[in-house]
Amino acid sequence: MKQSRAFRHRPRGGFTITEMLIVFALITFVMGLVVGNLAGIFGQGQEKTAEMFATSSIEAPLTQYRIDVGNYPSTEEGLAALWSAPAGKEGRWNGPYIDSQDDLIDPWGNPYQYRYPGTKNPHGAKKYDVWSMANDTGSDSDDIGNW
Repeated sequence: MKQSRAFRHRPRGGFTITEMLIVFALITFVMGLVVGNLAGIFGQGQEKTAEMFATSSIEAPLTQYRIDVGNYPSTEEGLAALWSAPAGKEGRWNGPYIDSQDDLIDPWGNPYQYRYPGTKNPHGAKKYDVWSMANDTGSDSDDIGNW
């Protein structure tokens, strides 16, 4: 006996609602993992940026300042001496030694800290301390510096 054409089983194209919900749930799960890990990825980038500044980027401007003026800026003058001449040193100051005052701000929006003479680097070529308080928790253990 022949079946009529109306009752023949034909495969349909497309997805069922169940398949679509499963795919949506998987996409949501993966996006949650990605967004959750972005903070860690960007946090590491901020730490690397602060470390590079404290250990190498600031070295050339401070060295040039020292050559021109005769010594590193004092703790009181701070890194701002790289942008504008400290009082009494205008004649020897040939700056600015940095492109912008924004260069003295760490990735967390805080000013980089500076001390001369250094307590962590009292000897050697880098007799100054430069550091970022990072995302400060109140202790020195999370500071990122040139030591």
